[in-house]
Amino acid sequence: MMNKRKSLVALIVAPLALLALPAHAALRVFACEPEWGALAQELGGDLIDVAVATSALQDPHQIQARPSLIARTRNADLVVCTGAELEIGWLPVLLQQSGNAKVQPGQAGYFAAADYVRKLEVPSVLDRSQGDVHAAGNPHIQTDPRNIAQVATALAARLQQVDAAHAAQYAQRQADFSQRWQQATARWTAQGAPLKGASVVSQHKAFAYLYDWLGMKEVAVLEPKPGVEPTASHLQEVLAALKGVPARMVLYTAYQDPRPSEWLNKNTGIPAVKIPFTVGGSEAAKDLFGLFDDTVARLLAAGTTR
Repeated sequence: MMNKRKSLVALIVAPLALLALPAHAALRVFACEPEWGALAQELGGDLIDVAVATSALQDPHQIQARPSLIARTRNADLVVCTGAELEIGWLPVLLQQSGNAKVQPGQAGYFAAADYVRKLEVPSVLDRSQGDVHAAGNPHIQTDPRNIAQVATALAARLQQVDAAHAAQYAQRQADFSQRWQQATARWTAQGAPLKGASVVSQHKAFAYLYDWLGMKEVAVLEPKPGVEPTASHLQEVLAALKGVPARMVLYTAYQDPRPSEWLNKNTGIPAVKIPFTVGGSEAAKDLFGLFDDTVARLLAAGTTR
C-alpha cells in the first residue's frame, strides 16, 4: 500500500516539477542605454532577460563602472550599446573587468547600434581641445525614429545569430515591430511637418538626428564646447547672437540641469523644452512609441507658442 502511495505522489509531483521549469533559459541582454533595452525587449519578448546600465536621468557619457555593472556584463550573452564613443569613459572597463570573452568588440555578443546608421557631425579634424568631440560622429542616434528602424533590423539579426534556437521567433517579432514602427514613424513625421525650418537652440549637441529628421535648424548651442557647462559669458554671447537670428525654442535633455535653458527663456521669452531623449525621460515616454509621441507633442506645443 505504501509503495502505491509513493508512486501516486511521484506521478503528481513530477508533472508539477516540469511545469515549474522554464521552457528555455532566457538570453541575458545587457543594454547600455534605456532605448536599446526597450528595443531589445520589443524584439525578444520573454525570450530574453534585459538589464540596463543607465536611466534617462543619467548622462550616458559619465557612468561609473560599478561592481554591479561588471557583474551584469560578466553574465551577459549579448551587450547592446550605442557605440560611436558614447560610452568610451566606462564601457571598456566593464568589458575588460568582466572577463566575458563572448561580449568583447568583434564578437557576436557585442552590438554597437551606431554601426548601422549614417552618422552626422563627423569631425574632419579630431581636436580634443574642442570638448567632448566624438571621432565617429554625433552618437545620439536614437532621436530619429528612422535610425531606430535600421538598428532594429540589425539587432534582430544579431539575436537570431546568438540564439539560433529561437531565430524564427525573433524574426516574427521583428516583422511585427517593423510594421508598427513604420506606421508610427509616418504619423510622427506628418505631425512634425509644421516644425520644418524652425530655428532652435540646443543646450547640448544632443539633437542632430532629431533636427535632421524634422528639418529643424540649430542656430546656437548653450554649451561653449560639447560637454562643457555653459558659462555666463558664453550665454551672453548666445543672447546677443539670437537678436539677429531669432529661435523658436531651446531644447535640453531630461538628464541635464535645466538652468541654462531656463535662463535663456527668462531673458528672451523663447520656450525651454525638456525632451525625454530616451525611454523613461518623461512620464509619457514609457516605451519607444511613447518616447516619440511625447517628443513630437512637446515640440509642437512649444513651436506654436510664438
